[in-house]
Amino acid sequence: MTAEPTRRRKLADIIGEDIKREIVTAQLQPGDKLPNEKALMTHYGCAKATIRETLKVLEVEGLITLKTGPGGGALIKAPTTDPASRALRNFLHFQHLDGSQVYQLRRLAEVEMAVSVIDHLAPEDFVALEANIERCRQPHDGDEGHRHHRMLELEFHNILARACPNPLLRFLCGFLNDLLRDLVVLKKAYKPERKQFDQANIDYHVELVAALRERDVLRVRELMHDHMCDAEHHMTALEGQVADQFLVNPRQGFPASD
Repeated sequence: MTAEPTRRRKLADIIGEDIKREIVTAQLQPGDKLPNEKALMTHYGCAKATIRETLKVLEVEGLITLKTGPGGGALIKAPTTDPASRALRNFLHFQHLDGSQVYQLRRLAEVEMAVSVIDHLAPEDFVALEANIERCRQPHDGDEGHRHHRMLELEFHNILARACPNPLLRFLCGFLNDLLRDLVVLKKAYKPERKQFDQANIDYHVELVAALRERDVLRVRELMHDHMCDAEHHMTALEGQVADQFLVNPRQGFPASD
């Protein structure tokens, strides 16, 4: 047996990694400018095309913004989690992911996140949480109304996640919520109306806000754990109903090619 040959790395990728390293070590901030193309060509001893390819990749990754004209160049951009989250979710959707697999991790992450935000919720966060609960109490009819309601329920948890002091845990919880949102939309798990699920979410959210105000660590931990277990039960039932409906009345996929 022979080992597979190692794929040769492109020079633009190597330079890109070095630029990322410099951004971190020099603690560059959003709005700071990278050296111009000529300076980068001299520093790395490469052609203009290679530098432009490197900068384009960094722009696609959301690390810089390329501006033309006087005063333009490559400016450091505050990175967001959107590109990484979107790419990873696309990958997982092809792994035939289901709600129970998401909740296997969410049962752990949401509990730790909820406890971590106890001393980090500002008054405006509580206002946002309570406003979210009131919106969830409003009647919602039709497919679009049910879908919007499911999104509101997830937004309650996003409000909490944004206050999390641990950036890795904050990303993980937001990512799992986005993943659930995708599953709800892709599988149309909002179509079977389940008023019991709606009310259970509202009840848990009300109790969680009260426990968070009181900074009751044990109560917050207990409530969020029970909430996740209950939500998993309902999500599994919703997915089962959708699957049954599909078997009874399958829908056509893409039209056949000419």
